[in-house]
Amino acid sequence: MGNPPGRLVTRPIACVVIPTYNEVRNIERCLHQTFEVAPALTSHELHVLVVDDNSPDETGTVVERVGKTYPNLSLIRGVKTGLGDAYKRGFAYAINHLKADLLIQMDADGQHDPPQIPHFVSLSHRSRSVVVGSRYVPGGSTPDFSFYRALLSRSGNFLVRYLGGIANIHDCTSGFRCIPAELVRKCDLSFMPTRGYSFQAALICELVRNKASVIETPIRFGSRTYGVSKLALRDQWEFLCGVAKMRFRSEHEFSRYTIVGLTGVLVNLGGYSALNRVAGIQPELAAVLAIELSIISNFILHNYWTFSRRPPHRSRRSRFVRFHTVAAIGGAANFAAFFLLFRVMGLNDIVSSGVGIGVGAAVNYLLNANWTWTRQ
Repeated sequence: MGNPPGRLVTRPIACVVIPTYNEVRNIERCLHQTFEVAPALTSHELHVLVVDDNSPDETGTVVERVGKTYPNLSLIRGVKTGLGDAYKRGFAYAINHLKADLLIQMDADGQHDPPQIPHFVSLSHRSRSVVVGSRYVPGGSTPDFSFYRALLSRSGNFLVRYLGGIANIHDCTSGFRCIPAELVRKCDLSFMPTRGYSFQAALICELVRNKASVIETPIRFGSRTYGVSKLALRDQWEFLCGVAKMRFRSEHEFSRYTIVGLTGVLVNLGGYSALNRVAGIQPELAAVLAIELSIISNFILHNYWTFSRRPPHRSRRSRFVRFHTVAAIGGAANFAAFFLLFRVMGLNDIVSSGVGIGVGAAVNYLLNANWTWTRQ
């Protein structure tokens, strides 16, 4: 089914990859609506690839029947292991067998609007960028989300943006995208989660890690035409684990930030010991002064080493002001923990100071990586 490999075409190929499992009531309508936009796609030849996970409701059989009408419709089947695995197989087939130049991710359930495909393709083709159909930019909407679903989506996107290092992208879990195949080839898909929207989050982080630029265009994300959402508790757990995994793949900066943080610990503890033990300054004031010494030390090292590869689109003074603002937030948490442990709970002052440093560390990293030295 579909075009034989190596078929000569006069235009580049845009391939819509649609993963399915038990979508028998949605898939035929989805396919007809998708191929209806082909005449408006003047720059590319439209192909559709359905990746069906051996749906017991015979979704694949319907696709085979519809394929008799559309020669550019292809179907591959496989064992159900999750949305991410289906996309991995679909991308590989579209690139290697269909010779696709653009890959379009789209669901079969009616929540994504096929008439937007020509707009996506035009934006991506002209700019060689990833185009994301975004629910969270002006003009985008999720009118049928329940409060719980909206909370999950917003919270998930917040975590991906700030832990994945892509703070300028508003909708990191969108499943409606157009991606140049050349960018997918650069990505390591092997480490990515196999299920649910955690794959979508990991993919956009991996694309950005490989220097992809991203354009967001608004979409209206409506209700499923038929059936129920396949989002399960297991997907949510995998998502949380995936977010942590994304953080540890964030280039060289995370390890450098950690090293600088350790030097800051030494400056902080050493400064406190010198001020209190040698200079005789009372513990509370010594702790505040030691925190300030570590702030200055860390800024110098981060500016000239940790984030040295990021284009300096802000002045050094502006970066220092932002860094100090962030440090004030982390420092407040640091000092609060120190005071609570030392004065209220009566712990050793050095131990209390060390715990306070750890409390402020996470906030410092997230805000500095995504605000002070944010990528343009």
